[in-house]
Amino acid sequence: MIDNCSYLQSKGLDSLVIMAPSAERPLSALAAGARATVARVVASSPEVDAVALRRLGELGFIPGEPVQMLRRGPGGREPLAVLIGETIFALRLLEAQCIEVMPEIGA
Repeated sequence: MIDNCSYLQSKGLDSLVIMAPSAERPLSALAAGARATVARVVASSPEVDAVALRRLGELGFIPGEPVQMLRRGPGGREPLAVLIGETIFALRLLEAQCIEVMPEIGA
């Protein structure tokens, strides 16, 4: 069996960095200033219906879109100021919990 490191070196890939994918998390879990990419929009509770999910999609929260958590409201709660595209939106915590994101490495 060939050692993985030796194999990579033989292919000229000895400086290749292999990173495990970050775990997806709700947009509401990002720290202020953190950047991520939208993975999907899902109903996080029974209070969220199809109309609310469609509205989030219409605002631009679609898979592959970069997003940044700008800041949180008083006490670190609502509203959440979020930048998607060139637009800043104020989201309720319940809405932000429906948006699953893949944080940037180091976020």
